[in-house]
Amino acid sequence: MIKGVIFDMDGVLVDNRDAHIEAFEIICRKYGVPFDREKFMPSFGMTNDLILERLMPEVIRRTDWRQIAREKEETYREIFERTIAPTRGLVDFLRALKADGFLVGLGSSGNTPNVNFVLERCGIAKYFDAIANGDMISRGKPDPEVYLLAARKLGLAPAECIVAEDAPVGIEAARRAGMSVIGVATTFRREDLSDYDLLIDDFTQIGPQQIRALKA
Repeated sequence: MIKGVIFDMDGVLVDNRDAHIEAFEIICRKYGVPFDREKFMPSFGMTNDLILERLMPEVIRRTDWRQIAREKEETYREIFERTIAPTRGLVDFLRALKADGFLVGLGSSGNTPNVNFVLERCGIAKYFDAIANGDMISRGKPDPEVYLLAARKLGLAPAECIVAEDAPVGIEAARRAGMSVIGVATTFRREDLSDYDLLIDDFTQIGPQQIRALKA
């Protein structure tokens, strides 16, 4: 039986794909590296160390990737602050989950400042019983570490959790953790996502009853 719902953050709690892409474009331009959106997209959902290794391997050999990541995330928050809002139907879905007795967790590749930024600006921190983020793990998605950590913090077995994910690497991480998956078609098109139990465009299309029906 599913007892907990674990949310990815980027593209799930907020539709921030374009803000992240713009920030990476700016950082690549600063360091004199061409930015190829098509090559970048498969890395969406990974931690910054893995993304920067793909985008600018030569640069991070001579410059600490952590410094570049900080610059990128500060740029991202400046860009997204103007339009930040919860994804459609999210707040009502969170309320319904809590009212129905589900535990709610966060499993994000994002760092602590980005997680706090989203939870506080969207006014949704109160709905989360446990948080796992990129600063708490040593291996980013598609490794399952962040989702296994979130489950442990919730006090649940992996099989008791379902993950809401928008990116292929995140879905792979959830599956490798032994969890069910809600695919959220925000960052990627429906046809670009696979290996999910439920597929939605936004959270107006799902409620606690659909989750309970998965493994009743």
